[in-house]
Amino acid sequence: MPIEPFECVSGFIAALPAANIDTDIIMPKTFLKGIDRSGLEKGLFHDLRFDEQGAPRQEFVLNQSPWANAAFLVTGGNFGCGSSREHAVWGLRQFGIRAIIAPSFAGIFFDNCARNGLLAIEAENETVRMLTEQAASGTKITIDLETQTIETEHGAAGFEISERRKFMLQKGLDAVGMTLQWRNEIEAFQTRYLGARAWLA
Repeated sequence: MPIEPFECVSGFIAALPAANIDTDIIMPKTFLKGIDRSGLEKGLFHDLRFDEQGAPRQEFVLNQSPWANAAFLVTGGNFGCGSSREHAVWGLRQFGIRAIIAPSFAGIFFDNCARNGLLAIEAENETVRMLTEQAASGTKITIDLETQTIETEHGAAGFEISERRKFMLQKGLDAVGMTLQWRNEIEAFQTRYLGARAWLA
């Protein structure tokens, strides 16, 4: 799945204020059976978005306008806890989510986000509260990764991110892509190593 570089993104933000939303809620296990990553946007929050007959639950925020087109989520703490299924991140990305803001994330989910082009922002409680209010108003926000700021109609808030995660997101790189940044050095090492082995033989 190509990773779209993250620079300065504007869009609607939807609020899922509950804490401890686990990966089985984000992506139920029935959607883990495919041999590729296609169609996972349908599985995203499936049991919250659809009833037993497959009809959309109109009370769920991502089935409502304008949040059905949300680019961002603001949620409670420990988001992405539970089993370490990367499908949860793939589904979020396929649905169109570019960033998630929460007080905290489960560690493996947080790492999966970085490897798959999804910006996970650990924010102060005051920032989460402000963004939850912003979400209710149905207006857009802007996240600028270069300046590390979230801009809303209520004001702006900064956020922290490691240089490595920031670089990966800005360049649209996964772990393999990061490794290939040192392609020349790797090839030079291989040449020296193979040459040394041939000499020793």
